[in-house]
Amino acid sequence: MSALAGIRVLDLGTFIAGPHCATILGEFGAEVIKVEPPKTGDSLRRLGTNTDCGDTLVWLSEARNKKCVTLDLGSERGRKLLRQLAAKCDIIVENFRPGTLEKWGLGYDELKQINRGAILVRISAYGQDGPMRAQPGFARIAHAFSGLTYLAGEPGGVPVVPGSTSLADYMSGMYGAIGALVALRARETTGEGQCIDLALYESVFRVLDEIAPAFQKFGYVRERMGADTVNVCPHSHYQTKDGKWVAIACTSDQMFARLAEAMGRPDFASAERYGPKDLRLAAREEVNAIVGNWVASLDCEAVLKLCATGGVPASLIYSIEDIFRDPQYRARGNIQMKDSRAGTIAVPDVVPRLSETPGEIRWLGAGLGAQNHEVYGKLLGLGPDEIDDLRRNGII
Repeated sequence: MSALAGIRVLDLGTFIAGPHCATILGEFGAEVIKVEPPKTGDSLRRLGTNTDCGDTLVWLSEARNKKCVTLDLGSERGRKLLRQLAAKCDIIVENFRPGTLEKWGLGYDELKQINRGAILVRISAYGQDGPMRAQPGFARIAHAFSGLTYLAGEPGGVPVVPGSTSLADYMSGMYGAIGALVALRARETTGEGQCIDLALYESVFRVLDEIAPAFQKFGYVRERMGADTVNVCPHSHYQTKDGKWVAIACTSDQMFARLAEAMGRPDFASAERYGPKDLRLAAREEVNAIVGNWVASLDCEAVLKLCATGGVPASLIYSIEDIFRDPQYRARGNIQMKDSRAGTIAVPDVVPRLSETPGEIRWLGAGLGAQNHEVYGKLLGLGPDEIDDLRRNGII
């Protein structure tokens, strides 16, 4: 049995944030109906590397498990069908600019009248209220506005992309899914749905550890630190003799003592040298230089072996090629090979892993309007002639 079997999700989102929320729910058994404009479809179909099926690798991976239907929401007939779909769904996910659903007559107040138990997940750049509510935004803008981009890069250098330009989209999708699940649990008691309001920047700001209290209490503005991390040392990236890069993390005095032992210099961890954290932080450049010189004197394999033997957290900094070769990824099944309209595609597996009701990738991204007849016919009860008329008139 799937954990979310019997739950139906209406995915009205575009690109990544809203759709990723729906994807997570679909991985754990919810029926997800993905609504797209006729002819053009979701722009995500064209984001990323093209394939010979006409859709990108991003679409094939991220639209997994979704039933794809087309609907012209700019027409009254289309909006009428949208209301009929919403009346039969438990969760509606959207990431339009605030006010868009209201223009279509499907704001939360209207939704409650046709579906008392519906849960509306709304993801937007700046949220449904506030002076910037109407402003557009993407993940890159959310990274900048949240404070993350300010922290990414070398000291005094240009702020850089923090790993992925879509990070805020995926994080907001996850927080949206959490909100939907919490609301489902509350509905079991109250019978009422609710509205979940999430801004892209909020999901990123939430995970920036102590920057808010540190500023409020001490006026401390954290600056870019490159590979280093505030409050701990050594906790950085170091290049090996054979030109590879490793990450080493010492988050406590005990961890540093283990590293010092692995380096063959246990005296470095004495109370008089660098044993206490405060002394290491005060001598950050010196400590990093010592560790960096040690790493640079050895091949990557030797560094990792010494760290593993000594119980020091360390890893090669992986490229995707390294990931595909790694036995841990293979043992955990983190990469799944799935058939698709573009042939066999490698995609990330479902996370997290549940022991009794695990998630599943049932199929990869479907073609535009692939489930029109199934959804409009079986779910809404429209006949073949009516569906054909909707198609002829560009409604679907």
